Amino acid sequence: MSHRAIGIFDSGVGGLTVLQEVLQTLPDEELNYLGDTARVPYGTKSPSTVIRYSLEAAEFLCRHGAKALVVACNTASSVAVPALEDRFQVPVIGVIEPGALRAVTLSRSGRIGVIGTEATVTSGAYTQAIHRLRPDARVFSAICPLFVPLAEEGWVNHPVTRMVAEEYLAPLLEQKIDTLVLGCTHYPLLKPALRALVGEEVCLVDSAEETARALAGMLQNQELQRAEGPGGVQFFVTDVPDRFERVGGGFLGSALTQVQRVRLD
Repeated sequence: MSHRAIGIFDSGVGGLTVLQEVLQTLPDEELNYLGDTARVPYGTKSPSTVIRYSLEAAEFLCRHGAKALVVACNTASSVAVPALEDRFQVPVIGVIEPGALRAVTLSRSGRIGVIGTEATVTSGAYTQAIHRLRPDARVFSAICPLFVPLAEEGWVNHPVTRMVAEEYLAPLLEQKIDTLVLGCTHYPLLKPALRALVGEEVCLVDSAEETARALAGMLQNQELQRAEGPGGVQFFVTDVPDRFERVGGGFLGSALTQVQRVRLD
C-alpha cells in the first residue's frame, strides 16, 4: 500500500494549512485533498451531521485508494474520528490529539488556552485530550467565529484582526495561560496578530504542524512511507472551484489549478 496516496479532507480551505505542513514534512508522498465546499462550514453543524459528512468524505478518498486518512478539520476531528476508525481499514489521524500532546509538552504551568469554532470548543475534545495526558491541567477555551472569515480574506495582520483577537483572547490571558492551542486549521494564518497580542511568553501550538509530524511517525511505524518521489497533490471540491482556487491560493502561496468538482455519492 505504500505507493498509494494519503487522503486529506476538510470542509473547505482551512485544511490546506495541514496539507502544506504534510507537503513539507513528506515531500515524496502523493496527496488527495477533498474540500467539502458545498457544505462548509462544519463548525456550526450538529455532531451527527458532521459524522455523516466525514464518513462520506472518507468514503470518496478511500475509493481513490487512500492508504491513510487525515481529518484536517478540528470540528470533524472532535466528533468523527471514532466512527471513521470503525468504518475504514486504514489509519486515521485527526488534529486534536497531536495538538493536545504538544500543548501538554510545552506548558510549564498547566494553564492552557484553546481557541476554535463553536462545535470544536463545545465538544470539549481538546479539554478531554489534554486531561488524558495531564489530569491536573487547567484548560480555558474561547469560541472565535470571526477568525475564519478574517483568515480567508487575507487579513492576517490587519488592525481589525488585532482588535477582534484582543476581544476573544482577553479572558484567556486573564487566566495566565502559558500555552495557546490554535484549535482551527484557519488560525495558523493569523499567527502574526496572535503572537503580537500574547507575547513571546505564551507558546502557540499549531495543530497543523503537529498533525504532519504525527502522520510521518505513523507512516514510518506501519511501513507505509512511499519509497521514492516526487510526490504530488490532487484537489477535489464538492462545489464550483472558483472560490476554493482563489482563497486556497492565498493559503498556499501559489495558484491552484486543475481543481476537480466531484459528487460524494
